[in-house]
Amino acid sequence: MTDALRTRLITDANRRWWTLGAMCFALFMVMLDNTVVNVALPAIQEDLGASISGLEWTINAYTLSFAVLLVAGGRLGDLFGRRRMFLFGVVVFAAASGLIALAQTETWLVTFRAVQGLGAAFMMPATLSIITQAFPPEERGKAIGTWAGASAVALAIGPVVGGLLVESVSWQSIFLLNLPVAVLAVVVTLFAAQESRDETAPAKVDVPGTAALTLGLASLVLALVEGNTWGWGSTEVVALLAAAVVGLVAFAVVETRVAHPMVDFSFFRDRTFFGANVVAFIVSFAMLAMFFFLALYMQNVRGYDALEAGVRFLPSTLVIIVAGPVAGRLADRVGPRPLIASGLLLVAISLFWQGHLAPDTSYAATLLPSFVLMGLGMGLVMSPMSLAAMNAVDRTKAGVASGTLSMSRMVGGTFGVAAMGALITGIGRSELADALPRVPETARDKLAEGLGAGGGEAANASPQVADAVRDAFLTALNDGLRVGAVVAALGALLAWLLIDAKRPAGDAATVPGAVPAAPAVDADAVRA
Repeated sequence: MTDALRTRLITDANRRWWTLGAMCFALFMVMLDNTVVNVALPAIQEDLGASISGLEWTINAYTLSFAVLLVAGGRLGDLFGRRRMFLFGVVVFAAASGLIALAQTETWLVTFRAVQGLGAAFMMPATLSIITQAFPPEERGKAIGTWAGASAVALAIGPVVGGLLVESVSWQSIFLLNLPVAVLAVVVTLFAAQESRDETAPAKVDVPGTAALTLGLASLVLALVEGNTWGWGSTEVVALLAAAVVGLVAFAVVETRVAHPMVDFSFFRDRTFFGANVVAFIVSFAMLAMFFFLALYMQNVRGYDALEAGVRFLPSTLVIIVAGPVAGRLADRVGPRPLIASGLLLVAISLFWQGHLAPDTSYAATLLPSFVLMGLGMGLVMSPMSLAAMNAVDRTKAGVASGTLSMSRMVGGTFGVAAMGALITGIGRSELADALPRVPETARDKLAEGLGAGGGEAANASPQVADAVRDAFLTALNDGLRVGAVVAALGALLAWLLIDAKRPAGDAATVPGAVPAAPAVDADAVRA
């Protein structure tokens, strides 16, 4: 792009919209990758001869590095430049994607999936913090709504695109797809996005705090991911949870004693920022647990294949695509609190509606309207939640605030799947004991452990056992969905109590490359 062409295309009036486009491209790439990889796992297993453990770690390695490094990635952007760290993340993510496509062994694949997670951990918080810097408060809700809409588009088309590429080209193509998207994001960012950083803090990394947080989060996430497989009372999981407590307590102690902490705990004295993070945890808890276990219901109970199940979730994500940007615009006018609270109530109603599943539950009469309601609720929550969090802090701390919010979402989703899996296993074990009293206890325990994966292990069992396992799974799943409804309703109450009804945007101190905030704007907290 020549200087003359750049000058004509990118002006002071539209620079922020070009910046938003680059951030949406990058977010789209990360979210699309999250969904298409699941579709490709069978093809990867066949091509590389990967073990079941290797396939699990194809997902877990990414989840671990991504969740653990989100806060650090956000803070490093504050210290050394948000655009610089964003570009670093994009390049690392794209390079890892290319190397994954060349993988010859599962070790190679898993290693570079972890590297991919590292790149995503630098990208994800940077996208939101750069948008916060580029847009004035009165337009920030609209921008964050568009950003959230890009995420929903990726989630909607991911399973379909992944299925088509795997069937028509190869599993490697889903990773190679990231390369042109990354190039476009890099080019637009270099020419449109302006650099910004926290000018109030020296460019010095809080090494003890980073190490303690990494230990605590890595141990916690690994325990959540493997708890249902290894057993919650196993030596490994207990040791991981103990290490998580030690690491997180050490982090809290360290951060109160260093001059320039990685995370300023005064953020959490702000009720709106604290409330937005609580909402982020709860909404991810409910959404990911629902999608994960309803996908198992559709495939193992209803008999749909992965693509057919994915298509049936599309109404939910399509509604999010529409509702997210609209909610962002509304949050600029009425503030985030009513939108978040009403959205969580809709999520609670949807989960309670879904919590009455049977083997022959009608998709058109029950699942479809409940999915639409879930999409509307999620769409009303996501953008205003991000807006609330980002407007609650000084713009100089946007990176670490965005990273903290992303971490709350990530840990909430991981915790939701783990908690629902444990609940289904526990309730299912009791149901199986009543339904199959003559089956040895060890055999029943094995069947109960399989319930967390949808009860697929009973597919080749006798009709009596298969029916008992199916019924136990449905009973436990329905109970879990109703518990999720209670959690979402509690989240609505907490959002109403904690998040300010309407508050001025956070202190938008002028930063290089940022658009100064209008001094008298009454837009309620912005959050994506």
